[in-house]
Order: sequence, then structure tokens, then C-alpha cells
Amino acid sequence: MKIRVVIEYDPEAKAFAAYCPELPGCTSAGDTEEEAFRNIREAIELYLEPTGDVGKGGKVVEVVV
Repeated sequence: MKIRVVIEYDPEAKAFAAYCPELPGCTSAGDTEEEAFRNIREAIELYLEPTGDVGKGGKVVEVVV
């Protein structure tokens, strides 16, 4: 799966911010661009991880896009 990631340098924080436009609230940061990229990758994995909260009669399925 490919997901767009935006990485921007924040001069005020003196760090890199990273976020995914298609995944609301999926953000991270790092002192270097590489660290921000590693951190956002982990954030995406956690964001997409199933929670297991399924109501009565519901089921979990996977979709590959």
C-alpha cells in the first residue's frame, strides 16, 4: 500500500513534522528528516492496525488498495 507523507521542517521547533493527508490525525515528528520518516511509518502502521472493536454480528475484513 502506498500512502502519501508530507514532511516539513519547522524552524520554530527546530524539528521535522510529518503527516498523512489521507489519514486524519496521523502525525509524527523527528529531529531529522530520516527520524520523522521512521516515526510516521510507525504511526501509519498503528493508525491502520485493527482495534478489535466489532459490534454484535459484525466482522472484520481486509481490503487491499
